[in-house]
Amino acid sequence: MNRDTASLALSKQLLAEPSVTPDDARCQAILAERLRAIGFSVEPLPFGHTQNFWARRGNSGPLLCFAGHTDVVPPGPLEKWISPPFIPTERDGRLYARGAADMKTSIACFVTACERFVAAHPHHDGSLALLITSDEEGDAHDGTTRVVDVLQARGEHIDYCIVGEPTAVNTLGDTIKNGRRGSLSGKLTVKGKQGHIAYPHLAVNPIHLAAPALAELAATEWDRGNAYFPPTGFQISNIHAGTGATNVIPGVLEVTFNFRFSTESTDTSLKQRVHHILDKHGLVYELDWSLSGQPFLTEAGRLTEVAQAAIGEECGLQAELSTSGGTSDGRFIKAIARELIELGPVNASIHQIDEHIELAAVPQLSAVYENIIRRLLVPAAAC
Repeated sequence: MNRDTASLALSKQLLAEPSVTPDDARCQAILAERLRAIGFSVEPLPFGHTQNFWARRGNSGPLLCFAGHTDVVPPGPLEKWISPPFIPTERDGRLYARGAADMKTSIACFVTACERFVAAHPHHDGSLALLITSDEEGDAHDGTTRVVDVLQARGEHIDYCIVGEPTAVNTLGDTIKNGRRGSLSGKLTVKGKQGHIAYPHLAVNPIHLAAPALAELAATEWDRGNAYFPPTGFQISNIHAGTGATNVIPGVLEVTFNFRFSTESTDTSLKQRVHHILDKHGLVYELDWSLSGQPFLTEAGRLTEVAQAAIGEECGLQAELSTSGGTSDGRFIKAIARELIELGPVNASIHQIDEHIELAAVPQLSAVYENIIRRLLVPAAAC
């Protein structure tokens, strides 16, 4: 089976599994069978309702790892899909299904890239590995982070890691993510005193008290970013107060906000600065913090150079490095990975009705992955 048909066939096999997070359906069993057939040892690492596995071929360095997730977000209203979300369908040069872009095709393409590489280089240098989870789209408590804990406890480290998240903006290969911003959320409760709106001297309006502080938080320059990251941003996502009546001063104001922060700030420094501003304005408040991810960065180096060279050869593009977008499991893996990037298909349709990928991009992505593997694990003289 050639590159085009093998990658597409495995993609369709995975896409037909209704693996809504954290359910894996049969995806990981399908992958494990393919990997064992080419000499990988596959170690299931289930935690709770989450299925994970760590697969490795080889014992020497360097270790190149692919990381991905078999779970997908719910499809949404089925009647709005042109074709059923778990019946992969080719139409107008595209492959439609939930997970087509995010990110079952990436997993399929890496596996087929490994199959071709191992067939050509059965005694290759270094090692190949895959870290696969079914809990990336959910709460991510029992997925990649737990596998990383296991690997870290036994002293396993990764030299190069490719996370198969959809990273392209317009066409495959135009963007590589070499880092992501951190995400820090806060739930602020400002306390006042409820009362009749006609007798404000007998009440304390928490909205009026909090407004100057919120304005200062919104106007503050938290940092200026750096060569890889934009400045840290503060955004209020939800705000609520009041009973619904027009003649009642509320007793409590609730505000939910989020920082997407660069490596120029830390969660500790941001928390300290927020509390300083709130205290300066004399608010009586409670503030609950939630850190969902630290920022991480791989500076331009061996892995980014190899990935850009592979994309240039297979796609005819000069890939840009970017740290934009949300969080990914890279935030966990970077703890044991020396260099890490995210590289996958176009992200325009992810999580949407009629999610899709260009058919031509499927074998092309597999070719890019194989090119990267070859550049990292085959001595130059043997290529």
